[in-house]
Amino acid sequence: MIFEDLPTTPRSEELIDKAFSRAARSGRSKSGAEAQQSMLQTASNILSDNLENVVTAWPDFDTVDPFYYELADAIVDVDELRQSLSEVGWASRKTKEIGREYQGRLRADAELARKHRKQAFARLASVVEEVEDDLLMIGEARNQLRDLPEIDPDSPAIVVAGYPNVGKSTFVNNVTNARHETATYPFTTKGIGVGHLTRDHIRYQLVDTPGVLDRPPEERNEIESQAVSALTHLADCVLVFVDASAACGYPLEAQLALRDEITSTFDVPVYTVCSKADRSRDIEADFYLSVEEGEGIEELLDGAIEAVGYEPELPFE
Repeated sequence: MIFEDLPTTPRSEELIDKAFSRAARSGRSKSGAEAQQSMLQTASNILSDNLENVVTAWPDFDTVDPFYYELADAIVDVDELRQSLSEVGWASRKTKEIGREYQGRLRADAELARKHRKQAFARLASVVEEVEDDLLMIGEARNQLRDLPEIDPDSPAIVVAGYPNVGKSTFVNNVTNARHETATYPFTTKGIGVGHLTRDHIRYQLVDTPGVLDRPPEERNEIESQAVSALTHLADCVLVFVDASAACGYPLEAQLALRDEITSTFDVPVYTVCSKADRSRDIEADFYLSVEEGEGIEELLDGAIEAVGYEPELPFE
């Protein structure tokens, strides 16, 4: 997952302490103006390089998969994050510029060189302190995004949707290895279930989405709505589970209305699954399923996989 290896973002105070302490060590082995020049170069380089590393550790949001872009934007506001990264990039360039500017002034007697070096240090510290809020914002974004569970947007994905208690998780657990694979997203009230199913050497992701696609749009908050937008980039097929018996606690009309909304939201095949066919089959559905009775499981999987129509890229000689 593109955010999991993001390094810890340093605070401005940490960066300043690190740069100035190493600068002091670098100056001990020299004397006079040469010592001041060595200290300034060390401090400037450390600050510039560390600030640059903060920026370059992040992926380019112009090129990341739309699924991850929408996901990140739902959680941290990508525009704000990019602005903070831009400010830290400016600070990296500015600290290097200050180092170059003052190096020429340090070719003087030791006392004057020491005075100019101290002025340079004050300016370096001021620049780094100026981006303290940006470093904090980037660090918080990193903490929120790095623990997102891994979903591969390049692998075929079947999204399972529908009201609570209609049998989604039972189905996903039955046909995949998802029993202990629950992924917790910041915008869900429950953990999203991610299972994997292998057919003809192709690994399919089955994504159960409680807290997002189990309620009408008007009941979703802004972040949940954007999470749905992210899922539209991920899904290759959507299975909407409907409990015709209404034993789930939700009227059939409401379930069908949610199905219609999902159908209009996703530009991929959307199938209606009568999920408790052993109790009632009183709806027109694409598939009739009873996991408890072992009915319709393979037919549903075959239909979903056919709808996905995934063909892996093969190497050519």
